[in-house]
Amino acid sequence: MSASLEEDRAERIARLIPPEVRALSAYAVADSSGLIKLDAMENPYTWPPELEDAWLERLRGVGVNRYPDPKASRLDARLRAAMSVPDSAGVLLGNGSDELIELLILAIGGPGSVVFAPDPSFAMYALVARATGRRFVSVPLDAADFSLCPEATLQAIDEHRPALTFLAYPNNPTGNLFSTEHMHAILDATPGVVVVDEAYAPFAKATFFSELERRPNLLVLRTVSKLGLAGLRLGLLAGDPAWIAELDKLRLPYNINVLTQVTADFALSRYDILEEQTERIIRDRDDLYQRLCALSSIRVWPSSANFLLVRTPPGTGSATVQRIREHGVLVRNLDGASPLLHDCMRVTVGRPEENAAFVAALEASISA
Repeated sequence: MSASLEEDRAERIARLIPPEVRALSAYAVADSSGLIKLDAMENPYTWPPELEDAWLERLRGVGVNRYPDPKASRLDARLRAAMSVPDSAGVLLGNGSDELIELLILAIGGPGSVVFAPDPSFAMYALVARATGRRFVSVPLDAADFSLCPEATLQAIDEHRPALTFLAYPNNPTGNLFSTEHMHAILDATPGVVVVDEAYAPFAKATFFSELERRPNLLVLRTVSKLGLAGLRLGLLAGDPAWIAELDKLRLPYNINVLTQVTADFALSRYDILEEQTERIIRDRDDLYQRLCALSSIRVWPSSANFLLVRTPPGTGSATVQRIREHGVLVRNLDGASPLLHDCMRVTVGRPEENAAFVAALEASISA
């Protein structure tokens, strides 16, 4: 490309792409080829062969030449039953919870409004807020245990008056459940909408669904990804039907494809299998936590999710993650992602043999 064409391209990008977007970094997904994949909080278990055969038989009756049910009515009913969504709540389905986060930020407050979340938390809240011309405001969590700092949080809410507040429950990437007392205080104080993101609810056995009827500014976000259906990209938002009706106006038509609708409906009809896998992951999480606690040179925090947050000795975080990768295990490097996450990594709970491989790789890497 000639110098003049390069200059023309650069000028057009600078003129047409907002500076807030140009300042962003794309969400990074590491190549996991040939590695034990423990970086994305996925369920490591596949379906038993008899369930796979029945699923494939169901798919044979699906016509992909027609658009899917725009309301995904059958799947809506199945999700409500599986997740115990209150009958009085409205429900909106999304192509993963990421689509619902984007839709919420686009719909509520408008350009220049404030989106608020603790720090650290799920990266998509800040990324989408900044990309859409919102102001993203955060307050650091407590450095010791990653709990909410109520005084600072309430002061920030009073000062910035956020239109939209996200509280991940359990929090990602720290894995802890915030105090319900502090959560209620935020719900009482915020002038806008509070979204409680319960992506890891199956592992935490905790939910704010029961609060929906008496809190008109509360919405609850769920996903099926952590249940073992990450490849389907299916999220659920529950709340007052009046809020859901307004948000539905921005939902793209046919956003839940027919294969996702049929597969999720089928999988949730055998919810017992997914629950058995969840219980197995919880047991393996607790076992992995104890094994990591026995390592004197690292720190690990207790978790209510399907991952653990691990800190290595000062100044070794990124190098340790790289050495673990060289031992064949992929974990998420969080060193530098937040001032509170120095030398930290996040490891997904895998199968017992995968967890053992991670512990061995970690021990070898920190002693190198």
